[in-house]
Amino acid sequence: MRAIWKGAVSFGLVSVPVKVYAATESHDVSFRQVHAKDGGRIKYQRVCSLDGEEVPYSDIAKGYETEDGEMVILDDDDMAQLPSTSSREIAVEKFVPSDQIDPMLFEKAYYLEPEKSGAKPYALLRQALREADRMAVVTVALRQRTSVAVLRVRETEAGDVIVLQTMMWPDEVRTPDFSVDAGEPKASEVKMAKMLVETLAGDFDPAEFEDDYAGAVEAMVKNKIEGGEVTKTTTSTKSSGEVVDLLAALQKSVAAAKSARGETAAETSDEAADEKPAKKTSAKKSTPAKKTAAKKSTTKKAASKRTPAKKAS
Repeated sequence: MRAIWKGAVSFGLVSVPVKVYAATESHDVSFRQVHAKDGGRIKYQRVCSLDGEEVPYSDIAKGYETEDGEMVILDDDDMAQLPSTSSREIAVEKFVPSDQIDPMLFEKAYYLEPEKSGAKPYALLRQALREADRMAVVTVALRQRTSVAVLRVRETEAGDVIVLQTMMWPDEVRTPDFSVDAGEPKASEVKMAKMLVETLAGDFDPAEFEDDYAGAVEAMVKNKIEGGEVTKTTTSTKSSGEVVDLLAALQKSVAAAKSARGETAAETSDEAADEKPAKKTSAKKSTPAKKTAAKKSTTKKAASKRTPAKKAS
């Protein structure tokens, strides 16, 4: 893993220098949008909704849309005035009982690794959190914006690790606008429900669950490759085709340069033919790589992400 951030956890007069690593990664199956006729990838253009013209990146600004549909344009000077921070401190505000944190508030998780000089205070903080059964509520500046997060201890095969878990702001958790009033269940129904719960009771083991959908997609793709059902396009070059495309691009560049000097295309073709290798090595057929990550539940909950302040689109 590669550290994405470096800083220090501070609680009281104790400072723990740490490295921060992303603790999770998505293994969702992704598909390309392609032309069904020839497999070419679909491209999208940045087009203005008012004049229909394609807009270059240099002319694109941030706009904040008000509730009544008005658009407020924000330039770089405006964005520079917004509150931001580049602090490298993970400041502990308080230690709270673990059961007081609603899991709904949890967002993204990061592993904290101590620097060599912080190994001892790291172990001290880890043990204190574990024995007190508490989480440390902290503030941290990630991506130039202050977030509220918690520090908690997680057991892993490599040992207990402190996890930094960012949290959503309270106003980002929606309140359901419906009520569930099904009446009081009968005593006999409650008894049978409890029996069912006891029958299915057990300890949670994530290894018991498997992403059947991803596995089925990989098997289907593999069968199609073995059956020769592959559409060759100029952009589908994940194997040795990248070298061929690079060679073609270089030849075109040479041809364009010589054309600009008045040399003929035939001369360029002859030179390219002279430099062409006498024998090509065949490219091995690529097959989808098998996943090595731990199995995941088939029912994944999509976390809605929002920033603490209102976003500018």
